[in-house]
Amino acid sequence: MMSPMTKSKEHDQATGAIAQNKKARHDYELVEKVEAGLSLLGTEVKSLRDRQCDLEGSYARIMEGQCWLVGCKIATYPQAGGENHDPQRNRKLLLHKAQIKKIRTKLDQRGFTLVPLKVYFNERGLAKVQLALARGKRKYDKRQKIQDREQKRDLGRHMKKFR
Repeated sequence: MMSPMTKSKEHDQATGAIAQNKKARHDYELVEKVEAGLSLLGTEVKSLRDRQCDLEGSYARIMEGQCWLVGCKIATYPQAGGENHDPQRNRKLLLHKAQIKKIRTKLDQRGFTLVPLKVYFNERGLAKVQLALARGKRKYDKRQKIQDREQKRDLGRHMKKFR
């Protein structure tokens, strides 16, 4: 029998973020976030549990009334043998029709993109994707943000001398 400490540690590992799209926060202005379920094959779930996922360059798209995750790479599961999945396949995102309709109206507006932020397992052990409706940042916006961050850091260093 497992001790309670071991069980909670395993639970924390299972519910933590598997993959994050850190570049999305830099490249896009995030307007609204949405949680969606992932329709996966068995070998994909096992690879996700091993944290073998990459969201770089991935995006979500609405096709024929359904939402799809495109460009997400989930590595093949080595123990699966010949019954493995295609690492680059498009994966269906599970959303309610009302959510899809709301997202579609915003995507039809100029400049919005549906970007995956992270893949994780929720408390019940189900694979989820956090999506964000985002608007692309201009190059000067990025530069301004970096400059503001550096100024704040320098100010903090100078203030530290007087404490």
